[in-house]
Amino acid sequence: MSTETLDIAAVGAEGDGIARTAAGVVFVPFTLPGETVAVARVKNHGMPMSWSKTSPERVEPRCRHFGPEGKGGACGGCSLQHWADGPYQDFKRQLVIDALAAQGIEIDVAPIVACLPNERRRVTMTARLTDKGVVLGFLQAGTHAIVPVEECPISMPAIVGRLDIVRRLVAALGSGSEPFRIAIGATLSGLDVNMLDMKKPDARKRQAATDIMLREPGIARISVEGEIIVEPHKPLLDIGGVSTVLPPGSFTQATVRAEDAMSALVTAHLGKSKRVVDLFSGIGTFALRLARKSAVHAVEFDAPALGALDHAARHAQGLKPVTTERRDLFRRPMQPLDLKSFDGLCFDPPRAGADQQCREITRSKVQKIAAVSCNPTTLARDLKILIDGGYALKSVTPIDQFLWSSHVEAVALLER
Repeated sequence: MSTETLDIAAVGAEGDGIARTAAGVVFVPFTLPGETVAVARVKNHGMPMSWSKTSPERVEPRCRHFGPEGKGGACGGCSLQHWADGPYQDFKRQLVIDALAAQGIEIDVAPIVACLPNERRRVTMTARLTDKGVVLGFLQAGTHAIVPVEECPISMPAIVGRLDIVRRLVAALGSGSEPFRIAIGATLSGLDVNMLDMKKPDARKRQAATDIMLREPGIARISVEGEIIVEPHKPLLDIGGVSTVLPPGSFTQATVRAEDAMSALVTAHLGKSKRVVDLFSGIGTFALRLARKSAVHAVEFDAPALGALDHAARHAQGLKPVTTERRDLFRRPMQPLDLKSFDGLCFDPPRAGADQQCREITRSKVQKIAAVSCNPTTLARDLKILIDGGYALKSVTPIDQFLWSSHVEAVALLER
C-alpha cells in the first residue's frame, strides 16, 4: 500500500472516480471530477483519506452509512450519493449514449426519467447471527463485511420501519454463524421476506417465527429458499390495475415510478398492435398492461412467475385474451414461425441480454418492438442486431430505477 495525491478526471461506469497516472488508471470511490484527493493506494484501487480540492458538484450524502467515513464502514448499496442531481443524472444518461456509440448507433437519447428517495420497494440485505445478536445490513463495497444499517434513504419506509421485526425473524429462524441473504419486498398487503442461503428451519423455529408473525402487523409472508413458512396475507401487487399475487422470490421492478414509466413507453408504442408477444414476461409487468388493448402471448421460463401472470389474467376484468408459454428463451428462442402471428413484440431479458433471440426476430415480420434492459451494453448489442436486420430505432429513454448507483434502465422502441 502506498499513499499519494491524485487528481480525479472522470467518474467511471461503476461509479468510482478515475485518476490517470503514469502507472495507469486508479479507481477511487466517493470522488468526483475535478477533485484532488490523498488516497491509500493498492494496485489500481485507492481509498480516499482527505481532499485538498473538492468539486462544486459535491453534496452532503443523505445517509450516515455512505462514504469512507460511513458508520461501521461504507455501505455498498450506493456509490453516488455525494453527487448533485443534475450531473448525476447526466452521467447516467451518458452511460446509455456511450454504450450505443460503441455499437455505432447514433440517436438523440431522451432525458432520463428521474428516481426519487424512499421509493425502492425491494432490497436484498445480508444477515448473520452473533453472540451479541443479529447483524443486518448491506455488504461493504468490495468485501464480505456486513455494515449494520439504521436507515436507508433509497428504500420505502415500509421496509426500513420494520427492520427490527426482520431481525427478530432472523433470530427465530437462523442458525450457525454463516451469513445469509434476505430479500425484502414491499407489497400492498405487507412485506414479503425471503431468506436465502439459510438452512431449512425445524418445527420449533417455524413455530417461533409464526408466533412473531401473528403478533406483528405489516409482514405478509416469510419464506426460506422459496418455501413458505408463514403467510398471514397473500403478497399483492397492482400491475396496471390487475391484482397479482407475488410468488416467493419472483422478480419485480425496483420502484413503482420506474415500472410505470417503462410501461407507459411500451404500451404507447405497441398499443395499436392486435397481437403482442411478451418475451421474458416475468409476472406480467408489461403483458397485463398490454392486454388492455391487445391479445398477448407471454413467454417466461420461471414457472411460478408465469403461473402468477396466468392467474392474474384469468381473474381480471377488461383484458383481451392472455396466453402463456413456459420456455427457456436462451436455449430455445422464439423462431420466425413462432412469431408469424404477432405484429408487436416486447422483451425484457436479464442483464445478459437476448442476442440469439434478436437474431431470430430479424428473420420475422414483427412490425414493432419495445426493448427493455437494465444493461446498456447488452441492450446496445441487441439493438445493433435488430437495426442490421431491418429495424429502425425510434427512441431510447434511460430510466433511473436504481438511485445513487451506477445502474441504469433503458427502453428502446423500434419499427420495421
